[in-house]
Amino acid sequence: MKSDMIDIQNQRGINNIDIDKVGVKGIRYPIVVFDKKNETQHTIASINLYVDLPHKFKGTHMSRFVEILNEYRMEIGIRNFDLILDKMKKMLNAKSAHIEFDFPYFIKKKAPVSGEEGLMEYQCRYLGYSGEKKEFIVGIKVPITTLCPCSREISDFGAHSQRSYVNVRLLSKKFFWIEDIINIVERSGSSDLYSLLKRADEKYITEKAYNNPMFVEDVVREVSRRLIELEIFDWFLVESENIESIHNHSAYAVIEWGERPKNILT
Repeated sequence: MKSDMIDIQNQRGINNIDIDKVGVKGIRYPIVVFDKKNETQHTIASINLYVDLPHKFKGTHMSRFVEILNEYRMEIGIRNFDLILDKMKKMLNAKSAHIEFDFPYFIKKKAPVSGEEGLMEYQCRYLGYSGEKKEFIVGIKVPITTLCPCSREISDFGAHSQRSYVNVRLLSKKFFWIEDIINIVERSGSSDLYSLLKRADEKYITEKAYNNPMFVEDVVREVSRRLIELEIFDWFLVESENIESIHNHSAYAVIEWGERPKNILT
């Protein structure tokens, strides 16, 4: 390999505009996540890595992002988030660094009557930032069932229900379990979901939802109330979307609480 190859990235940019985030996106990589029951869980994440880039440089060194992942490949997780962020800033001569992990998380769950076990999948996110200060956000998407209070009130029998998705994003200086947040969300809907059900379970869930009707507004309020009661969060955002079963649109509500993070776009 030639030793006199030109480093184009270090040449001056085409104008005097700084770049906030530049890097690599959509890298599939194994990570390790804390698991309340089993201590750790191995899963696969889609990873985005970014740093800032001053106007004096034409480009960043994309290969270095992958080199950093390879260096920590057997132990990528919350434990070394700070180490990876600091390494990115050092290797890429940056003032700020961002990490985004999107990954499936699995919990074994028993059906309410039969006790049959199955795995439930939840989509989670880790968002990390290191600059003048550090920020770390956990995001969790939880599917639930909601039954419409209005539909139940005005109908002679029955009421429409639907699959709903609750997205929670959390900023805290204290440790918390993903499972505990999922439990809060599932208890805030008309009913939670299961991967394996027998007829007795379906009867139980249907009747449970009918006896616990919830608007999308009720869901975000109830989740927020339970999160506030924990007294460990500096900021959170709770949004819920009902994939309506009788309307050609979704119903949506959102609550943001606390001081919004300044450096992580959520």
